[in-house]
Amino acid sequence: MARNSLRVLPGFRLTLGCTLLYLSLIVLIPLAGVFVKTSTLSWEQFWHIVTAPRALASYRLSFGASFLAALVNVFFGIIVAWVLVRYQFFGKKVVDALVDMPFALPTAVAGITLTALYAPNGWIGQLLAPLGIKVAFTQLGVFIALTFIGLPFIVRTVQPVLEDFDPEIEEAAASLGANRWQTFWRVILPMLYPALLTGFSLAFARALGEYGSVIFIAGNMPMKTEITPLLIVSKLEQFDYAGATALAVVMLVGSFMILLTVNLFQWRSSRHLARL
Repeated sequence: MARNSLRVLPGFRLTLGCTLLYLSLIVLIPLAGVFVKTSTLSWEQFWHIVTAPRALASYRLSFGASFLAALVNVFFGIIVAWVLVRYQFFGKKVVDALVDMPFALPTAVAGITLTALYAPNGWIGQLLAPLGIKVAFTQLGVFIALTFIGLPFIVRTVQPVLEDFDPEIEEAAASLGANRWQTFWRVILPMLYPALLTGFSLAFARALGEYGSVIFIAGNMPMKTEITPLLIVSKLEQFDYAGATALAVVMLVGSFMILLTVNLFQWRSSRHLARL
């Protein structure tokens, strides 16, 4: 009886088989192909490719900028989601729709637009130039592009949680003497923690694989503003498929370990909240 109660959907074996088949065709087999192609290299060749100075510089930029962009989006994503859920104002629907624009906007269009805005003669760039701040064709430009494409992931994961959050809990905390900061830090934030981790994971993963919007604003200077996806594409254009897959393996393993760590934190926080 207990065993059957776990099978909520009818045709469990059929649906499970379809799920595994679909995941195998779409995810597992392509990823396995990357490792198979990389296996044609000897260990010395693989290590030489993935530890080349140009590759190491691209790792630092890709992982570092993606991580920082996801962190910044966590902070501002909470604010945007809070405003959209808790306040009524003129143009709210428009603002809510604008949050999803990075989803719908082609990445090449986003990159061209950001470059035009932040170039030294652009609308924003010409205001920053007298201050000695250069955005386009720098690592700062890469960071801005990755922040742009990652914001919706945070907002759309936090927003439903805030909508389901009962305001009476905040009132109860205030009645017990908690100020606004204590209410947010000890009451609201723990409830948002799993959603924030999910949004952070999605934003980080999306930024790590971003290509179209970055190559325009980065300038693509080796050792300075070259991201790993661009380096992979460069090797593909040179028909160095094994070298490209070697770099892809490093990105896959690195991103998987980071996402696994975040998911473990999310699992632990969910168990902690379930005990409360």
